[in-house]
Amino acid sequence: MNEYETWLAQDPDPQTRAELERLLRDGDEAALADRFGARLEFGTAGLRGELGAGPNRMNRVTVMRAAAGLAARLRPGDGVVIGYDARHGSERFALDTAAVVTGAGMKAWLLPGPLPTPVLAFAVTHLGAAAGVMVTASHNPPRDNGYKVYWGDGAQIVPPLDAEISAAIDAVGRVDALPLGAGWTVLGDEIVQAYLDALAGLPLGEAREVSIAYTPLHGVGRDVFLRAFERAGFPAPSVVAEQADPDPDFSTVAFPNPEEPGAMDLVLGLAAGSGADLVIANDPDADRCAVAIPGPEGWRALTGDEVGGLLAEHVLRHTRGDDRLIVTTIVSSSLLGPIARAHGVRSAESLTGFKWIMKAGGPDDRLVFGYEEALGHSVGGDGGVVVRDKDGIGAALTFAALAAEAARGGRTVQDLLDDQARRYGLHATSQLSIRVSDLSLIIEAMAGLRARPPARLGGRAVEAYDDLALGIGGLPPTDGLRYRLSAGDAGGSARVVVRPSGTEPKLKCYLQVVLPVPDGADLGPLRARARDDLEALRADLAQLIAP
Repeated sequence: MNEYETWLAQDPDPQTRAELERLLRDGDEAALADRFGARLEFGTAGLRGELGAGPNRMNRVTVMRAAAGLAARLRPGDGVVIGYDARHGSERFALDTAAVVTGAGMKAWLLPGPLPTPVLAFAVTHLGAAAGVMVTASHNPPRDNGYKVYWGDGAQIVPPLDAEISAAIDAVGRVDALPLGAGWTVLGDEIVQAYLDALAGLPLGEAREVSIAYTPLHGVGRDVFLRAFERAGFPAPSVVAEQADPDPDFSTVAFPNPEEPGAMDLVLGLAAGSGADLVIANDPDADRCAVAIPGPEGWRALTGDEVGGLLAEHVLRHTRGDDRLIVTTIVSSSLLGPIARAHGVRSAESLTGFKWIMKAGGPDDRLVFGYEEALGHSVGGDGGVVVRDKDGIGAALTFAALAAEAARGGRTVQDLLDDQARRYGLHATSQLSIRVSDLSLIIEAMAGLRARPPARLGGRAVEAYDDLALGIGGLPPTDGLRYRLSAGDAGGSARVVVRPSGTEPKLKCYLQVVLPVPDGADLGPLRARARDDLEALRADLAQLIAP
C-alpha cells in the first residue's frame, strides 16, 4: 500500500475518507502534498491545526495516535480525564481518546458535555488523574481544532515530557490495530459543582453591585459563567443573544478571539444600550477573559496587562503571607514587579504560556496569581490559585468583585488604573501581530532580525538586544528577540519583544513604554504621549518585518 491507501484503510471517519478519495480522484497534487507532506507536530501546546484528512490535519487518526502516545507514557491503571468544547469534531475526538486510553489499560473520565477548559484543568487535580486532555482550539478559526495535554499537577506539559510523548506517538502503528476499550466513566454535574465550589475561595469580598454585559463568543462558557455569578451573589449578567449558544462556525465574528478587532462589537452595543457598568467576554473555551469599561469617549477594551495589573493588586490586598508569589511572562508588562515589591512579596517572569507560569517559583512559594498579556489569568486566594491554567471564569468573577468594591467606595475601574500609574509609573503596552498564510515567512523574518538587528526603533536607540533562543536569565531557550530601548524625551524606558505565536500563524510583537508620573501630573497628556510612542514603535516594526 502507498501512504494514501494506508491512510484510507485505517481512517474510521467516512467524511475524511471521502475527502481523500476526492483529492486522489481529482489528482490534486498540491492539496495532497499539503496534507501528507508534513505532520502536525506534538509539542508543549499539544496539537492544533486545520480539520481534514492526512497527518498534517486534525482528524480521528491524528487524535487516536496522540491518545496512544500519551497512554504509552502513562502506567497501567493511571487515570486520564478528558474534556471537549463545541467545535466541529470535538466530542468525537474526546470519545476516541477515551476508547484508546481505556483500551491501553487506563481509567478514563469524560466530562459530561462541552465545557470550559478551566473545568478540565481543575478536574485533573480534583480527581487525582495522572493526565488530562482538552479537545479545543480555543480562539482559532472555525476550521481548526486542537488537543491540549495536562499532567497530574493540573498544568500543561513542558519539555522534556512533550518530546517523550511525541516520540511515543511516532512509534504508534496503524490506529485500526489499536485495542479500544468501552469502560470509561462519564462524569455528572458534580464535577462542575466542585469547580464552582472552589471558586468560592477567590478574593471576592462583599460588594456585589455591578451590572455586567457578557458574551461567550459562541463558545461553551455561558452556562458555567452564569452559575458562577449566581452562586457568588452577583446580579445576573446580560448575555448577547446572538452569541449565547455554542456555534462551531462562530457565525457573527471573523475570528472568535476577544483581542481581534470587531469581536466584541455586539457585547459593547449591548452594554451601551443597557447601561452596564462592565463588559466581560470569554473566548470560546472560556480560558481567557476580556474586559471593557465605559469612559468619556465611549467604551474601551482594557489590555490584558491592565486587567492583570488590577487583578494582581486586588489579590495581594485580599491575601496574606510573605510566601506569596505573583507571576507573569517576559512579553507581558513589567508592572507586576513594582506591585509585588510594594506589597512585600515576590514576583517572577516566565516564558510565554501558562505551562511556564505554573512552573515559576520554588517549593516555598505560594502562587496566588499568574497572568499573560493575551487575556489569560489564574486567580487564587490564601490557598493559592484555584486552576493551574488560564481561567476566564474565575478571572471574570474576581474582576467583577474589584469593580464592585471600587464602586462601593465611589470610584471606577479607570480610577484604579490611574492610582497604579501614579504609584508605579505609567506602564503602557500594545501589540503588533502579522498573520501569514506561509509559515516560512515567519522563519525568514526572525532570521532577518537576527542577522541585522535594528539600531533604532520608534525614534529610540536600541541599547540592549537579547536572543531568547540562547536562554536568558535562567529561562529555557525560546524563539524570541528582546530589545531594550533608550529613554525618550519624557524619560522612562521602552521595550520590544518579537516572537512567533505558539498557536496561530502569526508573528507577534509586544511593545511597552514606561513613563514616570510626576506628583500632581495630569495623566491625560502622559497617556497620549505613551500612545504616540507605542504607535512609533509599531510603525517601525511593521516596516521592518512586513512579509
